Amino acid sequence: MPDSNPVTVEQLPKLLENDNKVKVAGVDVDGILRGKIVSKAKFLSIATSGFGFCSVIFGWDMHDQTYFKELEVSNKENGYRDLLAVPDLATFRRIPWEDNVPFFLLRFYDPDNKESICACPRGLLQTQVDKIKERGYGAMAGAEYEFFHFLTPNDAAVATGGRPPSTAAYLANNPPHALPPLTEGMFGYSLTRPAANKDYYYDVYETCSKFQVDIEGWHTESGPGVYEAALQFGDIQEMADRASLFKLVVKSVAMPYGITPCFMAKPKQGLPGNSGHMHISLVDKDGKNLLARDTPDPDAKWPDVAYLSDLGRHFLAGILEGLPDIMPLLAPTINSYKRLVENFWAPVTVSWGYEHRQASVRLIGPPGSKGGATRFEVRVAGADANPQFVLAAILATGWRGVEKKLAIKTQPLGKGQGVGSEADGGVRLARSLREANDRFMAAGSIAREVLGDAFVDHYGGTREHEIRQWDEAVTDWEMKRYIETV
Repeated sequence: MPDSNPVTVEQLPKLLENDNKVKVAGVDVDGILRGKIVSKAKFLSIATSGFGFCSVIFGWDMHDQTYFKELEVSNKENGYRDLLAVPDLATFRRIPWEDNVPFFLLRFYDPDNKESICACPRGLLQTQVDKIKERGYGAMAGAEYEFFHFLTPNDAAVATGGRPPSTAAYLANNPPHALPPLTEGMFGYSLTRPAANKDYYYDVYETCSKFQVDIEGWHTESGPGVYEAALQFGDIQEMADRASLFKLVVKSVAMPYGITPCFMAKPKQGLPGNSGHMHISLVDKDGKNLLARDTPDPDAKWPDVAYLSDLGRHFLAGILEGLPDIMPLLAPTINSYKRLVENFWAPVTVSWGYEHRQASVRLIGPPGSKGGATRFEVRVAGADANPQFVLAAILATGWRGVEKKLAIKTQPLGKGQGVGSEADGGVRLARSLREANDRFMAAGSIAREVLGDAFVDHYGGTREHEIRQWDEAVTDWEMKRYIETV
């Protein structure tokens, strides 16, 4: 849960008395942290009133190219004006790898009406949380990330005077497949693989703890140089923040070791991809789990939901019905859909099941675990997704199911069944970003209903930009296949 005694404005001078600067950052639509250093005096003057922050961070892509299509938040017509950026004092922490510089996350507001801008990821999640708070409910969440690690080759380091060059610099002159993995071979849950890079391995774990993004579990996954981290379960907004900050920690810690963590959904053909599974549950004001049923329901339609409350069933139905319409938030890149293919432990249909790791939504709870742990694990999202958007979309679609008292229409995935099939009533999820975005932006989509037209138009426009970039790209595959033969 969030700190019950967050930092107050009155406490700031004392808190920062030995500092001369503060780092602030907000989250953009791609989940990338955008920020800067400000002087202590500046920060103290804008701690509650906010300050101007160029809106172009919502007007360009992850490589700072302005969108082909002018979008409402930031464009030529409004002069890429400043937004109002307000520090969230509850997010205070210190950056251990930067001499404990104080750090705060930001929220972005329209400078005219002081309302949260539609594109602000933290604002979007806040809006969904406010909806359930009106009913006296809260939400808890957890995040798991799988990601590859690559090493900068020794000869490249030597060429730069012993300093590891950036991976981007290396790839400018070398093919991606030449980048070696941190370790070779497939060895999930290995106790020996981390020993080869134990300084890095333990550095990540300890630094995450110091930066308040605590890890519950940290181990190798199946794949060359692949690790998985399960972050400490907590309040949904705090969880989204910690998931956003986790990538910052890992990338920052890895840099001096000459290691590049890779959160792409599918970095290597023929290998499993990188998931970003999200867990979610609803609680009352006292923290009691609202998805659990005290005693099994003898009239349950399926044994899978015997211990699931009526509210939980509606919430699950809402997620399942909304899933096809929110796919660009769970799978935001061209590469995302290379992961969502059959036979690679990734869900490809609208499917669910009790303790079923190949379903889109895995129900966890009794009888295998305690009722207080009852939750849904949404397994569609990749490690490349923005956790603020993923959790906002899951909460929004689930809550829609509660409000409309939706019934679960799809039967649970049987244990002997693979990743689901349309024969079981499971609709095939989008096979490409274009297909996903068309459904997301369609008139009357569930995404528009629960997240609003302004957000869908903006975010959908950013995905149209990503699709156009791909359409115009000439890949190595094309060159190798056609250079001599056509």
